[in-house]
Amino acid sequence: MWQSSNDVVLISDPRVTSIPVRESGEPLADVRGRLRVDSRLADERGAYAHLRAGVLSRLEHAQSLLPDGYHLLIVEGYRPVATQRRIFDEYRATLTGLTPEESYVAASRYVSPVEVAPHTAGAAVDLTLCSPDGVEYDMGTQVNDNPEQSDGACYTAAPAISDDARAHRKLLAAALEPAGLVNYPTEWWHWSYGDRYWAMSTQAEHALYGPVEFTV
Repeated sequence: MWQSSNDVVLISDPRVTSIPVRESGEPLADVRGRLRVDSRLADERGAYAHLRAGVLSRLEHAQSLLPDGYHLLIVEGYRPVATQRRIFDEYRATLTGLTPEESYVAASRYVSPVEVAPHTAGAAVDLTLCSPDGVEYDMGTQVNDNPEQSDGACYTAAPAISDDARAHRKLLAAALEPAGLVNYPTEWWHWSYGDRYWAMSTQAEHALYGPVEFTV
């Protein structure tokens, strides 16, 4: 059943932000050479193509669960704190007619506030499905289409998408969920492991990964 914005637990919710982090110290690992990686959001240092080692190993397991003809395509993993803050602030500024508190919550549908952002922990990945030739399958929206651009079709369980797109989203979930990742319901492409949202979703006592510095 489709969850509206009123039904989804947003990442800014106290049920998420209050979860403690017990940093595991696990290193960031390079996805390139292990899974397919798209370059649309590439940065000069290659930070985008890194994830915590435990997240990457789970993605490799998820890849093994996909049927022939389907591949995970990684769009973005780790994101520096400064980049996360800029993206959040820029999107929040487009949400007019709201109080500061309302705009903070509304912005968190699409971009995580920097203090809880799983991308800055190397715990979240934005990804899609592609064919062996690298052609992306129909997922209903482009990766990173916001709720306004997509009229809500970016929500994972949105009803107003094609049958093919719905089937592809289900296929993606059928591989990632058994591998231990959880989805952020406002973004079909966003999956994570070990962060606060994962801890909330799985009822873990604490998160495993907090913000981490990327060093080349």
